[in-house]
Amino acid sequence: MSVLSASASALKRNIVAAARGQRMLNGRTLAPTVNHGSSAGLKVLAVLYKGGEAAKQEPRLLGSVENQLGIREWLEAQGHEYIVTDSKEGPDSVFQKELKDTDILITTPFHPGYLTRELIKTAPRLKLCVTAGVGSDHIDLDAAVEREIQVLEVTGSNVVSVAEHVMMSILLLVHNFVPAHEMIERGEWQVSDIARNAFDLEGKVIGTLGAGRIGRLVLERLKPFNPKELLYYDYAPLSAENAEKLGARRVEDLKEFVSQCDIITINAPLHEGTRGLVNADLLSHFKPGAWLVNTARGAICVAEDVAAALKTGQLNGYAGDVWNVQPAPRDHPWRHMKNHLGGGNGMVPHYSGTTLDAQARYAAGTKEILERYFEGKAQEPANVIVGLGKYETKSYGQR
Repeated sequence: MSVLSASASALKRNIVAAARGQRMLNGRTLAPTVNHGSSAGLKVLAVLYKGGEAAKQEPRLLGSVENQLGIREWLEAQGHEYIVTDSKEGPDSVFQKELKDTDILITTPFHPGYLTRELIKTAPRLKLCVTAGVGSDHIDLDAAVEREIQVLEVTGSNVVSVAEHVMMSILLLVHNFVPAHEMIERGEWQVSDIARNAFDLEGKVIGTLGAGRIGRLVLERLKPFNPKELLYYDYAPLSAENAEKLGARRVEDLKEFVSQCDIITINAPLHEGTRGLVNADLLSHFKPGAWLVNTARGAICVAEDVAAALKTGQLNGYAGDVWNVQPAPRDHPWRHMKNHLGGGNGMVPHYSGTTLDAQARYAAGTKEILERYFEGKAQEPANVIVGLGKYETKSYGQR
């Protein structure tokens, strides 16, 4: 093809793309930003968590209902309606009632408004969903593709926060920290009861299930602890450069991977390929007495199977901050499960990715996504999960 004909072809692609509401750069389709009409006077609905007294005392709790991502004044100055709520369950919730004529939905992974296929049918005006944070599995992404609802998240906004939480969780499990602290609170002092189940990271085989942005940061932070070996399981291999830098070896078979690890950390998104992945069958292939950390998504693990494995000693400990339902019910097995020595539970509420530093990043990122949408500008490609009628990422499975 001549240079002239190539240029003509590129021009034709640009014209076709413009007709479809897309933007092109050097023949490459940029992330879609179509807002299907005027950006003035839109209704924006945000489902956030209730901060209570803490949010009044700490204005940097931007992800709370009280502090509203810090964007109310900015949105209203442009003539948009902004509704913020933590009421998200059932047909009488503010979320479901207001969704019916909402144009833009903002949610977080920490107090998710679950946008199901059925709810999408009730929201004919909905064109954009923004996750203030990382992880959009609370949205039926296939239904969003079919309805041409764009789904974006603030990629990278809390990866450091979560990676640090993973490290903390691994250390508190392996060093048997929680029972030691509880002993002190009870006024007791029996070192042997704690030391009999306390170990070092050095010399252990540690693996990450998922080697994306967070998984790579975890591997990077584990290396100075001088483990025996670092392993990873992921359908996409690391680049040769990254693998060498991290000193990580890929294991392609999942059961073989878990059977080699003393410690496993889950750093993978939730989708149809990972839901219920860690179940009784897979747990039976773990090294007896292994530790498992999950800061990814609770539903990747079968809750009852994890609790049973901890009770029998197949797992020595389980820690994380993600639950299959959030907020978790009071009778959730992960709240009270213990190993045979009365420890091994490092569960906390879902907060690893919502430190004050992370909140500043994902609040700013949410505003930037909305600015680009209102102005018809191309979004940062890494932030786009679902574009117009198609997936723009493989983060939610191989598509």
